[in-house]
Amino acid sequence: MKNGLFIHESSYIDNPVSIGDGTKIWHFSHIMKNCQIGCDCNIGQNVFVASGAIIGDRVKIQNNVSIYDGIICEDDVFLGPSCVFTNVVNPRSFIERKSEYRQTRIKKGASIGANSTIVCGNTIGKYALIGAGAVIIKDVPDYAIMVGNPARISGYVCECGQKLKFNGLQSECNACNKRYYINENQIVITE
Repeated sequence: MKNGLFIHESSYIDNPVSIGDGTKIWHFSHIMKNCQIGCDCNIGQNVFVASGAIIGDRVKIQNNVSIYDGIICEDDVFLGPSCVFTNVVNPRSFIERKSEYRQTRIKKGASIGANSTIVCGNTIGKYALIGAGAVIIKDVPDYAIMVGNPARISGYVCECGQKLKFNGLQSECNACNKRYYINENQIVITE
């Protein structure tokens, strides 16, 4: 067994699979062959990870989440309880559409709220925050806070998770003092 890897006895792990050191897989989860899971991840109860899915390092997946082929979660992503991903835009039980799977990418540090739905083919920007129950039907900009159905931008968030307040084109986080500015309708962190 790899260094620090924990797999609960009720979970199923198909082979071959790539699971990084320090990852914990809890009760009743199913990890299918040919997926990639990084280091120091925490995979909650009743999680399904399909063949072809890619999960980066330090990803936290809460209970009752299914991650299908074509979904890429970059490092430090948080997936809230019972959030939903799709992989085909027009599914029918009697028509196989595996050749029509659309890729969905969750970029570094993004958080997906409980019971939200991410329609396939979209990208969630880095450090974006998807509110509980939101329905994502288009790409999400970096640092955006998305709420509603269909989801809309309600503000912007710092890498540390605090809501940003802009004074003109600039903002400084009250919690961690990181500075941001708006450049061509995109939020950019100053280095």
